Amino acid sequence: MEECRRAYGGTPIRKHTTAAGIVYGSNAYAAFSPARPYNFADPEVTLLKRLFCFAALVVAVNAPVSSGAQQPSQEKEQILWQKLEATVNDVERNLDGVLGVAILDLSTGQKYLLHADEVLPTASSIKIAILAEFYRQVQQSKLKFTDLYTLQSSDIVGGSGVAGALTPGVTRLTLRDVAVLMISVSDNSATNIIVDRIGMENVNALLDSLGLTHTRLRRKMMDLKAATEGRENVATPREMMTLLEDLYRGKVLNKQLTEDFFNLLSIHKESYIPRELPEDLRVANKPGELEGVRNDSGIVFTGSHPFVISVMTTYLRHEHDGGEAIIRISTAAYRLFDRLSRASPYGRVISPHDTGNP
Repeated sequence: MEECRRAYGGTPIRKHTTAAGIVYGSNAYAAFSPARPYNFADPEVTLLKRLFCFAALVVAVNAPVSSGAQQPSQEKEQILWQKLEATVNDVERNLDGVLGVAILDLSTGQKYLLHADEVLPTASSIKIAILAEFYRQVQQSKLKFTDLYTLQSSDIVGGSGVAGALTPGVTRLTLRDVAVLMISVSDNSATNIIVDRIGMENVNALLDSLGLTHTRLRRKMMDLKAATEGRENVATPREMMTLLEDLYRGKVLNKQLTEDFFNLLSIHKESYIPRELPEDLRVANKPGELEGVRNDSGIVFTGSHPFVISVMTTYLRHEHDGGEAIIRISTAAYRLFDRLSRASPYGRVISPHDTGNP
């Protein structure tokens, strides 16, 4: 095009787009307005060159350019994120307690964080880390899912649920069955059996290897003496989110064990994240409850936009309010990611039984 400019003595064509469509600048036809006298004898300007340049200019002027209005805009998606933020802010404003939130879109990497680096009690949500180390030791052939364990009367602690109803000295379970009890009914006796088998220090070593230095397993379940001494199991919402993301992306386990891990974590349980979500939606999560504490962390598998969510509350005046806060935030997050998953970049949803007007 520089040779064409020199051939005709003009300046190059400039064009740009606006929301209204293609617009050409004030120099659109400047190429035909000579800046120096046209010299037919100019050796640089051969007939072939003039024809070539003219054809190039015609193509440049008429080349289709997508208008800005036709480009899928991420601004619309950001409006939905802003609405999620507004909902979380409203929940925090009305909660008589401390709230921490971390939400991650696993398909894009976009995050929402609120007090996400506060170190808070995990309660039973720490069992996600315990389960991860159990699976890792199976991967390392240190343990087998089918290894048998005979339940002992000394294993029974408060909050044991199913294990407390079994017959000590007689009941034999595979280690995977014990892990199922730990997750599905949050059985504390089953949890302590797994912790004894894998080693508390190994759980923390796994967390260290992932850079999760604020997430700590410091005591076994129902060890009130250790809790009184300040040895609480703790994490931050951001680190719980990161742990689940690392597991999802295969940074901890191989593909087969990763799939099995999330299958186990997806077992239906009484929890907050899925409370108001569709019954057939897959949710891999682990809630946690202590006096003054309500938590839930997990992955919600919403089509093409699965997301990680960790909501942790503490200093609660009323524990029920903490649970309701988690339910409201997880429901708002699901509505965001469900729409992003099912809609086009312009926001239209096309369902198999679409009854809307075209």
